[in-house]
Amino acid sequence: MKTRNHQVSSASHWIDSERLHDPGSLSRRAALKGAIAAMASVTMVPRRVLGGSGGPSPSETPVIAGVGIGGVGHSQMRACEGAGFHVAALCDVDDVYADRSYKNWPQARRYRDFREMLDTEGDKIDAVYCGTPDHTHAIITLAALAKGKHVCCVKPLTRTIEESRVVVEAARKVKVATQVTAAPNTSEAACRTCELIWAGAIGAVREVHIWSDRPMWPQGMLRPKGQDPVPKTLDWDLWIGPVPMRPFVANWPSGHYALEQVNGHEPQPAVYHPWNFRGWWDFGTGALGDMGCHHINTPFRALKLKYPISIQATATKVFPETAPLASIVTYDFPARDEMPPVRIVWYDGGIQPPVPRSFQGIQLPRFGGELYIGDEGVIFGSDIFPKEQAQKFGSIPKSLPRRSGTWGEWIEACRGGETAGCHFEWAGLLTECVLLGNIAIRTGKRIEWDGDAMRITNEPDANKYVSEPYHNGWSLKS
Repeated sequence: MKTRNHQVSSASHWIDSERLHDPGSLSRRAALKGAIAAMASVTMVPRRVLGGSGGPSPSETPVIAGVGIGGVGHSQMRACEGAGFHVAALCDVDDVYADRSYKNWPQARRYRDFREMLDTEGDKIDAVYCGTPDHTHAIITLAALAKGKHVCCVKPLTRTIEESRVVVEAARKVKVATQVTAAPNTSEAACRTCELIWAGAIGAVREVHIWSDRPMWPQGMLRPKGQDPVPKTLDWDLWIGPVPMRPFVANWPSGHYALEQVNGHEPQPAVYHPWNFRGWWDFGTGALGDMGCHHINTPFRALKLKYPISIQATATKVFPETAPLASIVTYDFPARDEMPPVRIVWYDGGIQPPVPRSFQGIQLPRFGGELYIGDEGVIFGSDIFPKEQAQKFGSIPKSLPRRSGTWGEWIEACRGGETAGCHFEWAGLLTECVLLGNIAIRTGKRIEWDGDAMRITNEPDANKYVSEPYHNGWSLKS
């Protein structure tokens, strides 16, 4: 990592997309209320009394520091506090964007450089939340893991596949509690989907169709010319971090095509920060990177998936630096145990799959969803179609434990309990899958993936996107 003083800013979200697209959000809130009430009756043991270098005792309130706490980071740090964490430190490069978090937690110590925060806080904190743009997830999570901290990172886990592999291996060695904010596959709806598929409710599943109305930020544009003065409240060099440096430009002009072509959403005017980083390949991972980990989490569990073997994509015009306005990505997975090969098709930018004939007038929601297509029926939202097929499988017993969701699962793991459902090793598979889709989009070619070797075998030049160089003095390998 870079030796001189650097930091990374908050992920530039203006809505809490994690909660909006979390099918277990209502059950999680109910569970968290119960957890908080139960914790109120427990005697808290101060860390200094515990001794040793291990994690917190089950009776202790874990202490958390947040990095990237504007935008979605604010609401997710509040969710961490609601789950039972104590917020002790906050870190962000943008004083204005982070201001509401600073005001919400006036007792929290403030930092600009996440490494300075980790060095200074030392054993005062147990856990680190990372809510920065995609291009800085790896350096922050690796720094926190090196300090032996529990880590929760916003999805996707990383911006490149190599970063994901490095982060997963580091977490495996450190053996702390990790979590990624993909919509949990442990909710009522997610668990029921798994139970139905495993019981053969729609026969062998051959296809899954997944769609999202993203992007809700500019994509499909060229880099703007010129530059603007950097606000004194923002350190642009530190926001850029390990990717190639570029001039700061504040906002797109009113009426610019980059804003006008955003489909079905009111776009924010920023070129890069805040919020609009996702459309740029250097900083984000497009619509697929934003929503893919949410939507494929349950399919990966239900269908026992690991690595796709081939990926192909079609899209609107793909510019060198930005994700397209819309795309369709097709993944093929091999047979797994008793399950046959399966194809997953992703749609974004307002494109949707055809409505199954068995839906009998039901329309697909615009914002997104998942359709499981089996030999004998369809599952959508844990409901079976056609109705005649559903009647045959209405009495399948519940066999999977329903859990409290992202934040409840993570704090449980931090206290030494069950591993969180989207721990880094699991989230690494989801991240790798969406990133492979982006490589297919960027190359415009069908690619064949050797997951064990971490290599695209049929298009060697495409491997330049699997592992990308670091810049500005930063290094992936500390």
